[in-house]
This record gives sequence, structure tokens and C-alpha cells, in this order.
Amino acid sequence: MTTLADLLPAVREPGRPLLTWDDRGTGERVELSATTTANWVAKTSSLLVDELDVEPGTRVRVGLPTHWLRFVWLLSCWSVGAVVVEHDAAVGVSGPELQGDEPVRLAASLRPLGGRFLEPPVGFVDLATVVPGQPDVFVPLDPPTPSSPAVDLAATGALDHAALLATSPPDPRRLAVRPGSLERDVRVLVSALRGGGSVVVVAGADDDVLARVAEQERAEVVA
Repeated sequence: MTTLADLLPAVREPGRPLLTWDDRGTGERVELSATTTANWVAKTSSLLVDELDVEPGTRVRVGLPTHWLRFVWLLSCWSVGAVVVEHDAAVGVSGPELQGDEPVRLAASLRPLGGRFLEPPVGFVDLATVVPGQPDVFVPLDPPTPSSPAVDLAATGALDHAALLATSPPDPRRLAVRPGSLERDVRVLVSALRGGGSVVVVAGADDDVLARVAEQERAEVVA
């Protein structure tokens, strides 16, 4: 494995759950296999390159909270060679709170099944209106290399693909997490994919509920 873009294609059992979203507050549950995740990543990557002119090294602020879409956006950025950042970006993606001042601003409602905003988000492109129509297959013309920048976050500094892979030990477990920081989600995602594991996000849960869900999912809680 040489770059972060190699993580998803290397999944050995693509039909098994890879990303699970379990919202205890709303009752919503989404389970994405590696195959389904790869389809979302291909569509999002196509949007970034073909519609938004994102190039290798472009800074993309992933302002989504912990959610299955956050993980899709991380993988999509790495697929096209973009750098995941928290500020000073050319492209910004936000959740329903609609925060961002980038030249290109997109937003996700985080409604079930990736649904649209009930009202068009002023000043933002609704991701649900532009992602589904993108191609199901993405082949980068200029793929990232091990030395391509991958993240530039306050908690990590600037790391290229090789460094992020090297500092995220493979973890074969099914990992249960509550919503957390972007840096934590980067590490969890890379480690799980490197080890052949998966990620379960449990929102709206206290410690007891998280432990119960983790037991049901045969997952191990990660702080």
C-alpha cells in the first residue's frame, strides 16, 4: 500500500459493512459496504475534479461533523490528491449549520439517505443535488503519490500520504466511536482500512448506550 487512495480498493471483502452510522436520537441507521462506499467516493471525486476543478494539492476544508459522509469526503480528497484541512481552503464542505467562507462552498443536510435540504442553502451548493448524478467510476488523471500532502491539521501538522499511513497502525477490529474530532476520525478510518476493520459511529449515546451498541455490533469502543 503506497497511498491513502489505495486503502479502499484493497478491502478484501468489499460486500461486508465498512461504515455504519447509528443515530440513537433519530433512530437512523446507515450501513455502507466497501462497494457502496467506493461508489460514493467515485461520485464525490468526480464532482471535485470535473465540476470544481480541484487539483493535487488543493486545500479542502472538511467541515462535516463525524458522520458517514465525513469519511466519504476524507477518502474522496485523498483519491484526487487534495489536502484535508481545517482552514485556509479553496473548497469548503459544511454540515447543516452552513459555516464557511471559502470561494467554493458546499453543504450536506445530513438528512437520511443523503437527502436534500428542505430549503436551498443560501450561499452553498447542496451536495444532494450535485453528487448523485456524477459517474460511478473515477479514474484520476494525476493520482497522488506517497509524498503528496494528505492532511494539514492543528493536531497533526502537515502529513503526506506515506507519513499518515506510517503513523496510523493497522487495526483489524470493528471500531465503535462517538462523534469526535476530524483528526480522530482520520486516524480511525486509516487504521481500520489498513487492518481490514470497519467503523461504527454511534451518535446521541452516553457511555452505557455506546457500550451496549458496541456489544451488539461486536465492536470495540475507541475514545
